[in-house]
Amino acid sequence: MNEHERKLQALLDLGQIIGLDLKIEEMLLKIAHKAAEVMGADRCSLFLHDSKTDELWSTVALGMEGQVIRMPSSMGLAGACFQTGETVNLEDVYQDPRFNREIDAHTGYRTRSVLCVPIHTREGGISGVIQLLNKKKGVFNKDDETFLKTFGNHAAVFLEITQLQRARIEALETSKEELKCLNRAKDKVLHHLSHELRTPLAIVQGKLRLMKRKLKDSSITHFDRSFETLEKHMDRLYNIQNETEAIIHSYQKLDEVHGRKELNQTEASTPSFSLQPILLYPFVEKTLRMVKQRANHREILYLVEGKKDIPVLSDSGILREVLDGLLKNAIENTPDGGMIRIMLEQTGKRVLLRVQDFGTGITEVNQRYIFDGLFTTQETELYCSKNPYDFNAGGKGLELLRMKVYGQRFGFDLWMESRRCLHLPTDQDLCPGKISLCRQCREVQDCLSSGGSTFFVSLPIGEKEH
Repeated sequence: MNEHERKLQALLDLGQIIGLDLKIEEMLLKIAHKAAEVMGADRCSLFLHDSKTDELWSTVALGMEGQVIRMPSSMGLAGACFQTGETVNLEDVYQDPRFNREIDAHTGYRTRSVLCVPIHTREGGISGVIQLLNKKKGVFNKDDETFLKTFGNHAAVFLEITQLQRARIEALETSKEELKCLNRAKDKVLHHLSHELRTPLAIVQGKLRLMKRKLKDSSITHFDRSFETLEKHMDRLYNIQNETEAIIHSYQKLDEVHGRKELNQTEASTPSFSLQPILLYPFVEKTLRMVKQRANHREILYLVEGKKDIPVLSDSGILREVLDGLLKNAIENTPDGGMIRIMLEQTGKRVLLRVQDFGTGITEVNQRYIFDGLFTTQETELYCSKNPYDFNAGGKGLELLRMKVYGQRFGFDLWMESRRCLHLPTDQDLCPGKISLCRQCREVQDCLSSGGSTFFVSLPIGEKEH
């Protein structure tokens, strides 16, 4: 391959040796090595302009062992090239007063010939310079100047894209840190408000009890209904306050886990939690029996499917709370006459537990926030608190948030899939709560095929007891 073909091939290779996933220092090094190789130069330095300090800087000066070089943008031959935008081509640098001899004196390197060209941006500005030292055979000629300008301009495109990409990443990191600060401030405010609510609520509740007792002693009875209403709503406020505190605490725990690469040894061995092999099928049956007793006013069919001898490694209390919460969630979203299915399956060294309901389902938008806590899948205007396990009983998402935290701490994965009921496409569309009352479903199968949700729990497999 002749000299001209070799240089053309180098331009084609430039796009292949530079990847946008490289850090800018790595990219500069690749460009410098390629330029020195193709041009037959002993060394190559590539300087970029720092507009904040008006300096030329580089970590790429071959032979300088990765030292960061910074100098005023008007200093030396590189500075002259940057300031004027003109090519500098010298056979003997010591004959030019612009050459800074201190660098040679400091490094012990003897510079003879130099070729330095400006690097132009796509808008026509100058972003830096590329400088070759000591051509190994002969001196730098006009063909070398033309090629190095073309080479530098091609490299400038990649550098500019990389710098823009790095600026975007830095902006995202800054936004991320700002968001963390805002979240900390939000948590602090919520925690303060929750704490401040506790005292006046306790005082009001105490006063209500005192007034009720005094009125009862005075034989006045027509205020009984009013006191019942007041106490009911006071209890509701207390529950909201307690749940808010619990959610804040759960988020703090989740942040602690995300902030560490692995669990602290002391936390993992907390006495209140004990990981042990549990036969999942009988455990599910026992938990389901207790849940069915609490939801005995509901008309729902329950199915449990899967192998009966699959062990999982978990804490029984945590597993019971997770399963109990998923079943409660499924019951409250399943109309009377419907069905809930629990499936167990071993996949390699993991066990997959699925809790599937055939209820109203969750819209695609709401699915993003289902594990975030303080979130309801119903429109606020349509929300009303009912008794636990009632259809559409509502809730604030605390149980699902706790499950998310437990999963992070105790090594199980939790996710969900859902399809909104075909007959209830939006949150404003309400299910009557009983399949026999639904105008669109003529029989049970119509409801079962119209929508529903499945929650998945992936647990580590445990050792079977011998």
